[in-house]
Amino acid sequence: MNRYCKPAIVILFALITLIAGSCTRNFEELSRNPNASETALPQALLAPALSSVVKSNMSRCRRINNELMQVTVNYGDTEGKIFRYDIRKSEADYLWNEWYVEITNFKDMYAFAQTLYSVANEKVYNTYMGISLICESWVFSMLTDTYGDIPYTEACQGRDGILTPAFDRQEFVYTEIFKKLEQANTLLSDGVDLPEDQVVCDPVFGGNALKWRKFANSLYIRLLMRVSAKNESFVASKLAEMIDTSPDNYPIMASNDDSAVLRWTGETPYISPFYSMRDEDWRVYPVCEFFADNLNLWNDPRRSKWMVDYEGAYAGIPSGYPVGESVVRKSTFLVALKTDPRLGNMMNYAELEFLLAEAIVKNYISGDAATHYENGVEAAFDFWDLTVSASYLDNPAIKWDDAEGLDDKMAKIHLQKYYALFYTDLQQWFECRRTGYPILPKGEGLLNNKELPSRLNYPVYLQTTNRDNYYAAVAVQGSDEISTKVWWQRGVNE
Repeated sequence: MNRYCKPAIVILFALITLIAGSCTRNFEELSRNPNASETALPQALLAPALSSVVKSNMSRCRRINNELMQVTVNYGDTEGKIFRYDIRKSEADYLWNEWYVEITNFKDMYAFAQTLYSVANEKVYNTYMGISLICESWVFSMLTDTYGDIPYTEACQGRDGILTPAFDRQEFVYTEIFKKLEQANTLLSDGVDLPEDQVVCDPVFGGNALKWRKFANSLYIRLLMRVSAKNESFVASKLAEMIDTSPDNYPIMASNDDSAVLRWTGETPYISPFYSMRDEDWRVYPVCEFFADNLNLWNDPRRSKWMVDYEGAYAGIPSGYPVGESVVRKSTFLVALKTDPRLGNMMNYAELEFLLAEAIVKNYISGDAATHYENGVEAAFDFWDLTVSASYLDNPAIKWDDAEGLDDKMAKIHLQKYYALFYTDLQQWFECRRTGYPILPKGEGLLNNKELPSRLNYPVYLQTTNRDNYYAAVAVQGSDEISTKVWWQRGVNE
């Protein structure tokens, strides 16, 4: 069995077993060893898999995304400082392994729901199938955006004897993701909410089928925009269908009530992965100057939600400062953030509004970009229980101006989105690679030719465990380095 596909559940006696017990009982065991569980039904797989993915995302958002995107600076001159674009090869293993494990569980969730539907013909299993397709698509999108070409078609088929899966091109992976999201939208249009005794099994939307459907289509928009530079005509056509001509067929998030967030309650098993971290360890990554200075320029009240002041002000240290230069740790994140439920964000309403504003600016869809931009700002504040003042929106650095050019509009949209994506897996990094925004300062101490890394390398062990397919993938995509651009980053004419 290859290391990135766990064995699937093969015992189907659960088909005739009554659904009993809480989804949170033996939570970790259900997540890690489903073969040994007699309750390995769709509802038993959902919460453990979701929780595991979100915990992994939060961990590597803190360790990788925040360092690359100048949110924090793990200052010092030792090797492997990610803020300097010095990424050890071993960094690649964790997310690859964790994400593929849970994709296996989401696939099993779909397979069992499908079998149960054929036996019981109950629409609730359509709901489980739709949810599983959304989750699988979400995780595969993060995988391919992190690494590029990945095993997809043959992934997670160890039970069928495929222990060394071939890699698929990223373009193909995206095409298949879009198909799955279309299928999920259809399934959920004919699905029902989860029954009351299974609501606890869904820690994101509490069994609400419509909210899962809205997440699916909002995620669809995120991913369409990600590949828009490669096929503008297709993206524009699909977005126009979803937003302009057939919006009833593609419901999307309409407020923060629809945001996809696994909110940590502080009760087992929904405890933040940062809960047990010592306060001093939490503060070891001080805030970056770029992150703090924009908020200071705007007099942004989110500062007090996120940061501890330093000598009466919110201040950071520069990222990429020259090697050997002495720096002083200044503001750090509030210790209260360790357990803040909002750090379990998967996709929020503000992000969607900024995506729509960009789509309008680029003439993909109709509408008023200013309205969606301001909605995004307001939603980003509301997410943190704050209200936007009129003076904030009138700040010249923030105020929307229809007369500005595309570059200026993109800069405003994506700088605001940068803050809306706070602790949203690796999305800040993905979007900066796609758009070039926000424009990050480049210090003298940066490596990788001072270019933001374009991907993580593949796990080194693949060179032994899946040698032929690994080298075939590298021959097509390019050298297995952080500087090799993935498909949607390359020039349209390449």
